[in-house]
Amino acid sequence: MPPKSHLLIIDALNLIRRLHAVQTQQSLSPEQALIATRANLINTSRKLLAASEPTHVIAVFDCELDGEVPGWRKARYPAYKEGRTPMPTELRTGLASLQDAFWECGIDALLSETDEADDLIATLACGIARHGHRATIISTDKGFCQLICPQIQIRDYFNKRWLDAAFVQQQYGVAPTQLVDFWALTGVGGSNIKGVAGIGPKGATQLLQHYGSLEQMLAVATEDAGKPLQKVLAQAEEARLAQTLVRLRLDIPLGFNLQEIRYCTR
Repeated sequence: MPPKSHLLIIDALNLIRRLHAVQTQQSLSPEQALIATRANLINTSRKLLAASEPTHVIAVFDCELDGEVPGWRKARYPAYKEGRTPMPTELRTGLASLQDAFWECGIDALLSETDEADDLIATLACGIARHGHRATIISTDKGFCQLICPQIQIRDYFNKRWLDAAFVQQQYGVAPTQLVDFWALTGVGGSNIKGVAGIGPKGATQLLQHYGSLEQMLAVATEDAGKPLQKVLAQAEEARLAQTLVRLRLDIPLGFNLQEIRYCTR
C-alpha cells in the first residue's frame, strides 16, 4: 500500500437505518420510502467521499435480521441484543438495491453471515492503523470510540461531529483506552449487556479515575475496598463477561486484500 493511504469505512446498516427512519416520517408508502432512502444514500455517500478524499473505501454490512445477530457474542451470552427492534421488512428486502447504490458510488461492500459489522470494521481500521495509515469510520455507534488513536477517527455524520478523545472525556470522563472497562462496569443497554449491578456512569468514571482499569480494581483485596469497589469484586464474573462482550475483535478473517478496495470513480 502506498504512503499516506486513507481508508474510509462506512457502517452501512447504521447509515441506512437512519436515512430510512427519516423517510418513514414523511408519510410515504414503504416502496416510496425505500426509493427515497436509496437516493439519499447515494447523495450521502458522494458527500462522504468528497469530504474524506479516501484512497480506499468500503461499506460494511452484517447479518442483522429480525433483531438477531448470530455470532460469538450470542453464543457466549444468549441474551445479547435480546429485544432489539427488528429491521423493517421493506428495508430488509431492499438491501440488495441499497448495496448496489454503494457500488454506483464506487464503494465496495463487505458482507458477512457470521460476524458483526462492528468487529469487521475494527479489524479493518486497526489493521491499516498498524501500518501507519489512516482510517475514518462513519457511524453514530459510540462503541467504536474504544479504537480512537492518532490513525483512527470516528465521524458522526448525522450530528456533524467527530467522536474523538475530547468527546469521550466530556461524555464519560475517561480516556478512549478505558472505555471497554467503563462499559464493563455500567453495561450497555442497547445490547442488553448488564455490567455490574449498582454501578452507574458516575461511579464507573470515579472508579476508573482512581484505579485506572478493571484489572487493577479486581486486584484489590476485599478488606481494602470501599463500597463501590466491593460491588465490582462481588460481581467480578459479570464484569469480565461484559468486558469481553463490549471489546471489539481485531482478528476477523476478511478474505480480501486492501488493494481490492482502492477507491476510483466508476
